[in-house]
Amino acid sequence: MSKVLMKGNEAVGAAAIKAGCRYFFGYPITPSSEIPEYMSKALPEVGGVFLQAESEVAAINMVYGAGGAGARVMTGSSSPGISLKQEGITYAAGAEIPCVIVNMMRGGPGLGSIQPGQADYYQSTRGGGNGDYRTLCYAPASIQETVDYVMLAFDKADEYRNPVLVCADGMIGQMMEAVEFKENFNENLPAKDWATTGTKGKREKNIVNSLFLEAELCEDHNIRLEKKYKLMEENEVLYEAFGLEDADVVCVAYGTTSRIVKTAIKLAATKGIKVGIIRPITLWPYPYAIYKDINPNCKGILGVEMSQGQLIDDIKIGIEGRMPVYFHGRTGGMVPTPAGILAEIEKIAGGTK
Repeated sequence: MSKVLMKGNEAVGAAAIKAGCRYFFGYPITPSSEIPEYMSKALPEVGGVFLQAESEVAAINMVYGAGGAGARVMTGSSSPGISLKQEGITYAAGAEIPCVIVNMMRGGPGLGSIQPGQADYYQSTRGGGNGDYRTLCYAPASIQETVDYVMLAFDKADEYRNPVLVCADGMIGQMMEAVEFKENFNENLPAKDWATTGTKGKREKNIVNSLFLEAELCEDHNIRLEKKYKLMEENEVLYEAFGLEDADVVCVAYGTTSRIVKTAIKLAATKGIKVGIIRPITLWPYPYAIYKDINPNCKGILGVEMSQGQLIDDIKIGIEGRMPVYFHGRTGGMVPTPAGILAEIEKIAGGTK
């Protein structure tokens, strides 16, 4: 299978179409604007529909409608745009509507910066809307992974009848890499006999809704959803890890930041410092179990992130107090450097942190 050089945002659109997406509703925002630009041209060529909504709020509710009718549908945006979609995302989770939401994260808070960021971690993993709900969340570290996980996201959305997030930072959206597109259709996905496709007088009507006026019914619904989320925790955890068994220091990072960390690890090796890495690929469910494989004599865990340290909470849960946890990050659109990360690794390894 041949590879093609593509910009990250365009690869998102191509992967979605390859996965069977035929509807996109969105609104342009830097650094994700090439996603709707690509879809506006490519979707009509395959019989699909692109619509630039009047706002992000409108777009996510259009996604709710198309997903409720059983279609494969996607929206994409960047940080403040995703914030505006949160009400629709919790509605979709409550109504069990499969859909894919792509976030090319930028610096924040508020309108922030148009440069890359990772400060949407809390929003992505804890849910930015109301109520007890969860969404699978993939964090690719390359354009190839972005392609792969966008395609996988559609299958998982259908499998669990749930919104799925793909969270990358603006660097992935804007840079170019060679990618290939693999067949990913899962023929064993459940039939969408719940969808609002019209009865044609042959069956009872379907109702897609997240409103329960009786407390007992709402509680029953939440308990049933929680069982589904437990299945995700059991079956959908993804991560990359290496060098844990004899590490002097372990770094934890995701997305493009993890690539910068890997360069710092190589630099540390030239100085005789053994550094391992844990890279969560699913931000939720989080790979807590892998922390048990860390060398018990490790001098510390270093979280590296383009934020003020949102990843640190999950690191602390994973390590369960067995060793100290430190943080190094840049924020507002600034990007960590290998040299800066190496300096923090040296401090921890030398016991001077």
